[in-house]
Amino acid sequence: MIEVGTKAPEFCLPNQDDIEICLRDLKGKWIVLYFYPKDNTSGCTKEACDFTEATPEFEGLDAVILGVSADSTKRHRGFIEKQNLGITLLSDESTEMMNSYGVWQLKKNYGREYMGIVRSTCIIDPQGQIAAVWNNVKVRQKRKKQGETYEVVHVEEVKKKLKELQS
Repeated sequence: MIEVGTKAPEFCLPNQDDIEICLRDLKGKWIVLYFYPKDNTSGCTKEACDFTEATPEFEGLDAVILGVSADSTKRHRGFIEKQNLGITLLSDESTEMMNSYGVWQLKKNYGREYMGIVRSTCIIDPQGQIAAVWNNVKVRQKRKKQGETYEVVHVEEVKKKLKELQS
């Protein structure tokens, strides 16, 4: 995975409407770039819905949310329609961009090895630098503190960090 303080790797990818979105065109904005394994799976759906719900707050912070997976633009359109999403999804079927961000990695499941996306998020600042990184993201995670169980929502952590970076 890329590191905080490094220049964000350039990319140009088609969104769900087959319109090319390039990093260079977003200079001057904060970017929340999140990588997820597959459209219409439970964790990915929760994450996309959480980001959609938080979109007005991110827009208020002058931030653009971009989700990236290896799914096709057609599949992204179906996912957006089915889940009523309000975010932009980019298609990296070649995995070139995901490789440059270090999220396309060897994974193991039930003894089988394969290449896949490690759920990750980064914040890119208006100058194109990586400002924050989360690896192996858990969309929602139960934690205990002083005997109390509470839920940590990844999108809330990202929003909090973005506010910190802007202050």
